[in-house]
Amino acid sequence: MAASVEPRQSSFGRLDAPATAPPARNGSSNGGIRRRADSPVRGCGFPPLISPPRKAIVEEEEQDEEDEEPEEDWREAYGSQLQLEVEPSTRDPRDEGTADAWIDRNPSLIRLTGKHPLNCEPPLARLMHHGFITPAPLHYVRNHGAVPKGDWATWTVEVTGLVRRPARLTMDELANGFAAAEVPATLVCAGNRRKEQNMVQQTVGFNWGAAGVSTSVWRGARLREVLLRCGIMSRKGQALNVCFEGAEDLPGGGGSKYGTSVTREWALDPSRDILLAYAQNGEPLLPDHGFPVRVLIPGCIGGRMVKWLRRIVVTPAESDNYYHFKDNRVLPSHVDAELANAEAWWYRPEYIINELNTNSVITTPGHDEILPINAFTTQRAYTMKGYAYSGGGKKITRVEVTLDGGESWMLCTLDIPEKPNKYGRYWCWCFWSVEIEVLDLLGAKEVAVRAWDQTHNTQPEKLIWNLMGMMNNCW
Repeated sequence: MAASVEPRQSSFGRLDAPATAPPARNGSSNGGIRRRADSPVRGCGFPPLISPPRKAIVEEEEQDEEDEEPEEDWREAYGSQLQLEVEPSTRDPRDEGTADAWIDRNPSLIRLTGKHPLNCEPPLARLMHHGFITPAPLHYVRNHGAVPKGDWATWTVEVTGLVRRPARLTMDELANGFAAAEVPATLVCAGNRRKEQNMVQQTVGFNWGAAGVSTSVWRGARLREVLLRCGIMSRKGQALNVCFEGAEDLPGGGGSKYGTSVTREWALDPSRDILLAYAQNGEPLLPDHGFPVRVLIPGCIGGRMVKWLRRIVVTPAESDNYYHFKDNRVLPSHVDAELANAEAWWYRPEYIINELNTNSVITTPGHDEILPINAFTTQRAYTMKGYAYSGGGKKITRVEVTLDGGESWMLCTLDIPEKPNKYGRYWCWCFWSVEIEVLDLLGAKEVAVRAWDQTHNTQPEKLIWNLMGMMNNCW
C-alpha cells in the first residue's frame, strides 16, 4: 500500500498499544468486555479449557493417530498483546426503524453502506492501537441483510446429505459434546482496500478502506470431528464437498440464504483448523459475528465463513447457492457486469476466491497525519509502522519499504506474536516497522510497502482492477 507524504507544519500524536493488558473489571476474566443484563447472548458461559481435551468418537479407521497436544490458554500465550477494553456498545440511532434496532454496536465503527445492512470497519488508528487481538466490538462487520435473532437454547445445526448418521446438533452438544479448540485467526474481507480500485474505476462493491481486517481467538468444535462423528461417506460415495448455509433471509437469486462450500479435503484436513465457532476472545459471539455459531476457515477470505450457521450438507458438487457464485470472484479486468452475466463468467471455477493473498498496509503515518519539520524533528528518526498478512497458513517472512518508487527497498523489522499450529501454519497478521530519517521522508514523493510470504509470493506494483474490486494488494 502506498502513501503520499507532504511536508506540513503542525503537531501530531500517535496511538501506541500498551505493553500490558488492563485488569479485568469486577474480577472477571473476560477481557473487560461487559455484556448487558438483557444481552441476547446470555446463558451460554464456557468452562475453561481442560488439557488435554477429550477426543470425539469417530470411525476407527479415520481416527487421528497423533497424540493430542495440550491446549495453551490464549490469554497466557498473548497476554502482553491484549488491549481488549473498549467503550460500551450502545443502540445506534441509525438502526432505528430497521430489523437491527435491537443490536448494541460500538459507536466508533465507520459505516460503509448507509443505514442498513451494517457493513463497517473500525478507524485504522483504533485497530492498530489494540494490537494483535482485536476487541470483538471493533471487529469489522460484513452483513448482507438483517441479523438473525439467535437463541442458544433452541438453535440447532443440521448435518445431512452424504453422511451415515445425520444429526441435528444443539448448541450445548456442540460446546460440550466435542473437544473445544481455540484458534487465533485473522479475518479479512475480500474487499479490503477496495476504495483504491473504486478511485480508478467504479466496481460493483462499496468502499472498504484498509481496516476490513481483524484478529480474534476463536473457540469451537472442529468441523472434521463433527463430520467424522456423523459418518461422512467416502469419496467413492461421492461425498466430495461440504456446503454451509446460514439463517438469514436475503434477496439474492430471488430469495435465498447465504451459503458456500469447501472441498472434502479441506473439511477433513486437521492442519486447516476449520471450526464451528461459538466464542470469540473468550465470550459468546456477538450478533453481528454470527451468534450463536459460525464457520471459521483460517487463512481464507471472510466470505467463506458462514455466520448464523443452520445446515451442513455433504454433497457431490460444490454449493449451488447464489452467493457462492455471484460473490467473491476475481474476474479478468476486461470483464464488466454485462459481459459477466452474458457469458456466465460467474460460474468459471478458476476465478473463485478462497485463500487470502499477500498484503501489507502503512498505518503510521496515518492518512492526513502532519509531521512538523523543525530543527528538533529532523535530528530524530521517524518510525513507520503497519501490518501484513498472507493466506493459506503461510508466514510473512519479509516486509520492505521504498521511498523512491521501488528503485531501492529498506528491510523492516517484523513483530510476529503468533505461535504456529502444530502443522506449522500461521493464521494471523503480523506487524512491521522501520526507522526513517525525517529528511529522507521529506524528500520522498511516494512511500510504498510490500510483503513477502514463505513461498516468496509478494505484491504487485500496479493495481489490478476487477469488477468486484476484490483482493486488491498492490504496493
